[in-house]
Amino acid sequence: MANHKSCLKRIRQTKTRTEHNKYYAKTMRNAVRKLRATTDKAEAEKLLPSIQKMLDKLSKTNIIHKNKAANLKSSLALQINKMA
Repeated sequence: MANHKSCLKRIRQTKTRTEHNKYYAKTMRNAVRKLRATTDKAEAEKLLPSIQKMLDKLSKTNIIHKNKAANLKSSLALQINKMA
């Protein structure tokens, strides 16, 4: 266990930030999963901008890597374009 007051505070801050980041990362994964499961092209096109916005925000705040966000956006757009 930590011996300094500053270390104890750092532990509390890290725990709070970790929970915050986990929540948003999980929300993003669920949104991507929902979009991938969609078979209707019109509905998927309606969901795509909000998911792209979410990915951009998460990459900007370093919750996910910027290349991961770019790869997800690209693959989702490709999947929607391939829908009949």
